[in-house]
Amino acid sequence: MTKFYYRAVNETGKSVSGIVEAESADGASRVIAGRGQIPSLVRPQRSLDLALDWSRVTSVFTRIRPEELILFSKQLGTLIRAGIAMLQVLETLESQTENTRLRRIVGEISTRVRQGAKLSESLARYPGVFPPLYCSMIRAGEASGALPDVLDRLIYIIQHEHEVKTRIRAALQYPAIVLVFLAVAFFVLLTVIVPRFARLFAHAQITLPFPTRVCLALNAFLTSNWHILLGGVIAALFVLGLYLRTDTGRYVRDRFVLRLPIIGPVLVKAAISRFASVFAILQASGVTVLDSVKILSGTMGNEAIARQLHNIEDLLREGRGIAGPLRSARFFPPLLINMVAVGEESGNLDGMLREVSQHYDAEVEFAMKKMSDSIGPLLVVCLAFLVGFFALAIYMPMWDLTKLVR
Repeated sequence: MTKFYYRAVNETGKSVSGIVEAESADGASRVIAGRGQIPSLVRPQRSLDLALDWSRVTSVFTRIRPEELILFSKQLGTLIRAGIAMLQVLETLESQTENTRLRRIVGEISTRVRQGAKLSESLARYPGVFPPLYCSMIRAGEASGALPDVLDRLIYIIQHEHEVKTRIRAALQYPAIVLVFLAVAFFVLLTVIVPRFARLFAHAQITLPFPTRVCLALNAFLTSNWHILLGGVIAALFVLGLYLRTDTGRYVRDRFVLRLPIIGPVLVKAAISRFASVFAILQASGVTVLDSVKILSGTMGNEAIARQLHNIEDLLREGRGIAGPLRSARFFPPLLINMVAVGEESGNLDGMLREVSQHYDAEVEFAMKKMSDSIGPLLVVCLAFLVGFFALAIYMPMWDLTKLVR
């Protein structure tokens, strides 16, 4: 006889678990069913305990990548379109999901659906995995009876946003690496190279030029106050982290980023593309304009733009349409507003929004190329200035020393 750990739902709909002894897993399932319970999980006790303990440890650090969420959504839509019952769909997905964290979440969702909860309600309990947009779209699909079609649109949104974020991250990767190396080079030159030459210049008793005096002053300041600087940086980062967790902090940060001279226009175009793409899909799914704006304000990923959308909700309740209120909001360009106005008048708002999304997708790609072309020379100038400054600080006194020798 083998001991089997099981999870099941009893006659009152509550989730229960325990240990049974049987010859096989099928035998354990029959024992559990004989008790009036519906088994959802039956596995050998030892292997399950190890799996559970390891999954609890690893799931905390396991990240659910966009590709895994896309695959989950595709499998969910395919199984639902095949006419399989939702409980069986979730059980199948739980057994096929490789990500330990996602598999555990799917199992918990399956339990809640078995207890009578809707899929959208169960997904909403995990906002870190299924964002508000995802849950709202699932809710709209459940209400309209077109859940597979809604999932297809969701997959498009996730793929589209993942591609845009990947392109932006790739465009910023080179500048970030260069800035890190600049900081490291500055620190090494200031704390290692300059002090060695400073001792030589001190013995020579020569008048030091301005670049050398600046480097020596910076070196003395860092040497005597490094603990204060380190503590100040750590405290500042801690306070800044707490501040950025507040709504005001996120708003100030996002507004500042959108106003940066080179990066800001790229992020604005990416946000407009996302707005138009998601808005088009929500309209095609039968979601009202007011509900669409509410969903978008919570899923834009930028607090500055989200507040602008919050501000126009009252105007939408007055029945003014969407084009007029958008004119009173910042960050929304005239092209988007004019296309939305045409879409409202023609009754083809989702089609116009798709055109806007495609246009700004191309704009984002062009802007990222332009940003990369602009940042490259700027970084080269900064690097040349840093190297030249330290070269002058070191070689100008040495030139004076050669004069003394002569």
